[in-house]
Amino acid sequence: MDPIQETHLSEPGLLVIDVAGLDDETVCAFQNAIARTWATSTADRTTQDPGQPGVRLRLYADLRQVLAPTSPP
Repeated sequence: MDPIQETHLSEPGLLVIDVAGLDDETVCAFQNAIARTWATSTADRTTQDPGQPGVRLRLYADLRQVLAPTSPP
């Protein structure tokens, strides 16, 4: 993954989350859970380091903007 830049965290409440998991389904499920709670910039795809197991993704969350609760599906 690329280094986290200072501009990614320029204000309190901004968060960079690097996620590693066994497969796309696992890390995307985590990302979706975070996105239901906070304003989140979601990743379109995962990455994989050559020769390493699992996948990774990076997402950005804004903890200052709590989303309104939704009714259960």
